[in-house]
Amino acid sequence: MPNQEVIELRNRILGVLIQNARDRARMSRRECAAAIGVSPDRFEDYETAQRSISLPELELLSRFLEIPLQSFRSNEALSEAVKQAELPDPDSYLMLRHRVIGARLRQARNDAGRTQKDLAEILGCSPSTISDYEYGRNPISVAELEVLGRTLNVPLEFFLDYDSKVGKWHLLQEQFEQFTELSPELREFILRPINESYLEIAMRLSRMPAGTLRTIAEGLLEITY
Repeated sequence: MPNQEVIELRNRILGVLIQNARDRARMSRRECAAAIGVSPDRFEDYETAQRSISLPELELLSRFLEIPLQSFRSNEALSEAVKQAELPDPDSYLMLRHRVIGARLRQARNDAGRTQKDLAEILGCSPSTISDYEYGRNPISVAELEVLGRTLNVPLEFFLDYDSKVGKWHLLQEQFEQFTELSPELREFILRPINESYLEIAMRLSRMPAGTLRTIAEGLLEITY
């Protein structure tokens, strides 16, 4: 399938998922638009795939709705429990994130030995558009970023926010999801305060070089036998 068709299809899927998330949260388009600093008309264009939403906008929207960012990358049902939360100023947040994403895109392109013209041909746009993306002058859509990520052999996670309060919230949600996937016995062990010292020992051992661990193991064997 040509890249442009992939991008258009992805935008339609994102639009449906965004509308689904908003409906479940019982939020209006106006409320969601205000949260990410765009007009209600523009937000409607995101839902109907008339325009492409950017990754920073999607990060901010999922934080506002208090749902994992991963929810917009699958068709799994979203939680009904949604709470209001303090969000950063959308203008400042988006401006910074677009610049960071642009810098990482430029880094990935240079690491892959590709030119702006190469990426422009992949997206069917001009090299100046790629330059605008790389320097944060214009936002790149999630769908386009996914296509370029596959071309440059970097996952979408390479571009995600891990540093701001929004990013840390998403990271916490991801860690919670990973925790729920552990076996019930392991979850119970971790949650028992009496086992905290054992977990601390395991953390320290995990940071030790293999040679040091081997020496410790040999010492324990000598004691045992």
